[in-house]
Amino acid sequence: MSKKQRNPHDKRRLTKRMVREWGWGYLFVAPWIVGVSIFFLRSMVQSLQFAFNRVELSNGVILHPLENGIFENFVKVFTTDVNFPMILANFGIGLVLQLPVIISFSLIIALLLNSKIRCRGLFRLIFFLPVIIATGPVMNQLSAQGVSSVPMVSQNALLGVLQGLPEFIYEPINNLFSSLIMILWNSGIQILIFLAGLQKVPRAMYEAAKIDGASAWETFWKITLPSVKSLILLNSIYTVVTLATGGSNEIIELIYTATYTATQGYSYAMAMSWIYTAVVAVILIIVFLLLKEKSDRKVVYEQKRVVMKGV
Repeated sequence: MSKKQRNPHDKRRLTKRMVREWGWGYLFVAPWIVGVSIFFLRSMVQSLQFAFNRVELSNGVILHPLENGIFENFVKVFTTDVNFPMILANFGIGLVLQLPVIISFSLIIALLLNSKIRCRGLFRLIFFLPVIIATGPVMNQLSAQGVSSVPMVSQNALLGVLQGLPEFIYEPINNLFSSLIMILWNSGIQILIFLAGLQKVPRAMYEAAKIDGASAWETFWKITLPSVKSLILLNSIYTVVTLATGGSNEIIELIYTATYTATQGYSYAMAMSWIYTAVVAVILIIVFLLLKEKSDRKVVYEQKRVVMKGV
């Protein structure tokens, strides 16, 4: 059968299959969409109204215009608040430091668990257990007992190395080493995602590379890493969201405290939360732009450009 005779029927079948798959996909996502539309979007819009007005709680919620413009609360956050800008800067720098540590550790452990070792199921359970037990109160208790830091790391030696750095750089690095165990405990989900991706890589590719004389290092860079590149983006986004919404996050505690403070109140706390949301959104956009996969057209264009340069 020729190509012209086969295309109309294939196109019709493909269209029906795509519509069917989209229908099932939207059906499964529908409860989440309904829940977000009813409970999340309404509260989100209401919090934005609170940030641009003065809230009075008497016989309900009453909104009053701000005296110095609608951006008064946002200006106060950066001009009158001493703690929030510093804590926000520490969070951003700490996130930049923690993200590659968690992703690298997760990928290394997934590679080890994907190899042929005994009791693989037991080791997978051990690395996933912190996801179940590491709730906010448990994490706080463990940190209070001093089990979050690595015993071999000397705090005095670390202070000597970091001495002289600005405080907004010193604090995140110090927190990284002082709570390294807790940071690595946030790697359970990422390990499972990487492990699932590694198990989908055909073994024939590794066997062909071994026959061609490729080393383990070359196999990792040419086969393993490109195969899990999309999962690196997924795990990075998941890690940023998890760290940004964690129970021990100082910014969330600061916003919660400001909400029930007489001198600040709902309006001021909502302005803080929206600034924090914007910062997290910018970080997610940067992570996405840095780790997203190039389209086939861009790859072909770059290959043609290299060839033309060679010619």
